[in-house]
Amino acid sequence: MPPPQPIYTSDNCRVAYQLNWGLTTNWRQPPGTDQWLDELTSATEQDHVRILKHRFANPTTSQFLVSTQPQIVPTLIPARIKGRLQHLIRERFPKAFQRNYLLRSIGSTRGDKLDAYLASQPERHRMADPRVQTRLQRYQIHNPQVDLSAARFSEHAKYWYNLHVVFVNEDRLMEVRDEVLSSLREMVLKASTMKRHLLSRAAILPDHVHLTLGCSLGETPLEVGLSYMNNLAWACGMKRVFQRSLFLGTFGEYDLGAIR
Repeated sequence: MPPPQPIYTSDNCRVAYQLNWGLTTNWRQPPGTDQWLDELTSATEQDHVRILKHRFANPTTSQFLVSTQPQIVPTLIPARIKGRLQHLIRERFPKAFQRNYLLRSIGSTRGDKLDAYLASQPERHRMADPRVQTRLQRYQIHNPQVDLSAARFSEHAKYWYNLHVVFVNEDRLMEVRDEVLSSLREMVLKASTMKRHLLSRAAILPDHVHLTLGCSLGETPLEVGLSYMNNLAWACGMKRVFQRSLFLGTFGEYDLGAIR
């Protein structure tokens, strides 16, 4: 029997997003100038990696603030910035950069504030029937042992890749049945374990779902979001549970105001 076809795909879903990153990379020797910045910014635009800001933290350390589109894998950020910059300065610096880098997800708000916001969701969307409100509280997920402020590591990277994902029910349908809420909760837990995501919170509300996750660098934000949408649809009998749209946002210890 062939596997079920996904209901939600990149072709049929609209995506709202705010995906920002801080990239830190080290030079082998001080470059002395960033006169290459405008040309580099133009070059990386072709890769859907937009450089918003650059500064030297010290003479041999460059820090970039960048934004990306949902289909871009985070590993492309250092690959394209370092690769295209190396090409621009190849005559003066044949091997300009050390291999290691630091990549940090950044949001419009800090991770602690986002966590508090998700924790408050059942109260913000309070049910008129206190029995339903009590039932809803049972299906919230909080893993306090998951510390999304802690760095993870790959072969050449120290990184933070934290993602806030939001889905909204089809037609804003209010769903408060035990069997449905239970199925959604269990599938979120199962999918996060299977994908080795660090699930911090899931706010499961009658008409929408929030997730905060720590992901791996080889996954695009869009891939992560669609996978949860389809897994949750499968848990509900392969029905179109959600609107064909989603929100994807990065977050971390710092917000954009602190970076800028």
